[in-house]
Amino acid sequence: MALGQYAPFRVHAVQRMFQRHVTVEDVRHALDSGEELEAYPKDQPYPSRLVLGWCGSRPLHVVAAQNVANDETIVITVYEPDPFVWDASFRRRRQ
Repeated sequence: MALGQYAPFRVHAVQRMFQRHVTVEDVRHALDSGEELEAYPKDQPYPSRLVLGWCGSRPLHVVAAQNVANDETIVITVYEPDPFVWDASFRRRRQ
């Protein structure tokens, strides 16, 4: 999932990135090289997805929506997955 040059970041995403010491470059790398874990095609106003990307040894989950009409990816939030919630690969939620 590529991130466009002028992709908007929601205020929530920017706040969380600041709190979690995640850079724009980290998000771009995660989206460019990451793996889609879940798709949310019914999300409004745009379908979204959860992507797992890696910045070195640090896993990042990025939730991003795709505005096809404007050819833009909108970053909704970014976080480091909690190992108590996610399995060791950070791909599946624990039961």
